[in-house]
Amino acid sequence: MQELWPEPSPQVAEVIRAVCQRLLLESDALVEALHGPALLAQNDPALLADPSLVEEDRLMDRSDLLQWLTSNVQRPGRRVEPYVGPRAAAYISDLVSRGIAPDFVEGWRAGLGIGWRRWLEECAAHCADRELLVEVLDVSGTSLVQYAMDSISALREANLGAAKGHADAEAISLIQMIANGAPLADDFAESRLNYRMARWHLGLVMWVDEQDQVDTLEATVTSLRSGLQHRGFLVARASATSRWVWVSETEAPDVRRVATLLPSSGPVRVSAGRTGRSLDGFRSSHLDALAGQSLLMRLGSRQAFTEYADVELIDSLTRDRDSARRFVRNTLGPLADADDELQRSLLVYLQSGFNTTRAAARLYAHRNTVERRVTRANELSRVKVEDNPTYVAAALMVLDLAPDLLGT
Repeated sequence: MQELWPEPSPQVAEVIRAVCQRLLLESDALVEALHGPALLAQNDPALLADPSLVEEDRLMDRSDLLQWLTSNVQRPGRRVEPYVGPRAAAYISDLVSRGIAPDFVEGWRAGLGIGWRRWLEECAAHCADRELLVEVLDVSGTSLVQYAMDSISALREANLGAAKGHADAEAISLIQMIANGAPLADDFAESRLNYRMARWHLGLVMWVDEQDQVDTLEATVTSLRSGLQHRGFLVARASATSRWVWVSETEAPDVRRVATLLPSSGPVRVSAGRTGRSLDGFRSSHLDALAGQSLLMRLGSRQAFTEYADVELIDSLTRDRDSARRFVRNTLGPLADADDELQRSLLVYLQSGFNTTRAAARLYAHRNTVERRVTRANELSRVKVEDNPTYVAAALMVLDLAPDLLGT
């Protein structure tokens, strides 16, 4: 890559190298600080609505940051070549296939502003010599701005390449339009997707966290399709690590039946929406499933299968992690730190309609044992079951979904 400015002096180079080494130690925190504003600045609701794409965007921001920092450790103050790796390329391809066009320029502008402020703080703390500091900022500022311009150009090239390589882009774009509420006729959507709309639908989102787990994801989707013979089945690639799935039947699909066909543990996680009929049901069930996925990713939950109907209240309560922690603490008090067995027993008891016999059967425990656990759990809880069972159940469900919530 052609150099556009002179090589910095050894003193300037040493300061840039030292500051980059320092920031590499806190790169995760820096990524978190700049990713949110950069994501919002891209101004694309479809991107913001899909947690899998948001995660891919965060990983691309992390890759960009590490590329600049590590390059400046090796060659301080020189022009840095952008790196669009396989995962970033797959992310760009997914955006193109779904008709999502984020404003990367505005995203870079927002992220660069936050990154530059942090860079200024570190340089000022590291460099007491005013003239040397000015030189360091002059060189590093030039390098950062050029890196942003080169990166935006690389993204545009990746966009163009992806646009040429998508044979199924029309179908995925149509699914995106339906999900966004576009007024389409059932028969038009059916003919384009080869999937019956005038039926009952169950929307699923299936995903993994890592790229090397995608083969397991694909195998799980294939296995589910095989287990649901004679039912309508539609799959769309939502991102490199997630798939949107719809199951259709003449009667409302049995969500529990679908759950039995999926692994109860492993890297693949599944969020299921409520069933719905026709195009509106296709859309609403999908949006439910997306909301469930967003909830699980927000809380860091490892639960393998989740029905959104079961966690909709939790979704409303936990839109903000700090608020969720306060709600759990204020509701459960000491019970929040108690043994999992006590928490689980009280939750199952509440979910069983205050029926100890039914709860004991679900817990595979003796009725007297369950009674003792429920009594002890209620003693520990700040809000008592008899005063507000809804709050207690909701707080326990939050902990059941995200057992590490209070410890992070």
